[in-house]
Amino acid sequence: MHRLPETLYLAFPFRVTPAGPRTSGRRAHVREQIQQVLFTDPGERVFRPHFGAGARRLVFEPNSAALSELTQKRLSAALMDAVQGEVDPRTLEVDVHPDEERLQIVVSYQLATLSATESHVVAVTPGQADG
Repeated sequence: MHRLPETLYLAFPFRVTPAGPRTSGRRAHVREQIQQVLFTDPGERVFRPHFGAGARRLVFEPNSAALSELTQKRLSAALMDAVQGEVDPRTLEVDVHPDEERLQIVVSYQLATLSATESHVVAVTPGQADG
């Protein structure tokens, strides 16, 4: 059976090596998209002012059940838009676990057409640089 070559995407963060631009496979590409959404503040991108979830700012918010639920919904909406077509929207789940020093975000989903389930844990700390 003949397998098609894996589609490659420009890797994030963007890097150019002597061999050319760094690339990622589909699974890594989706994970990199998720990091971009979480660590980009809304308004940071001039031509996409609504892009991003601003997760670093959330570290300083008070810990409460209501805020955690609101944060989950905000992150889910931002991620849903960014990974549209890559992830089965029915399977996207975002769990937020705040503590005193950091915010732990667990993103789970199933890749569209591949039926491969992925789960990533992102820990956000004050002063953290992008992904």
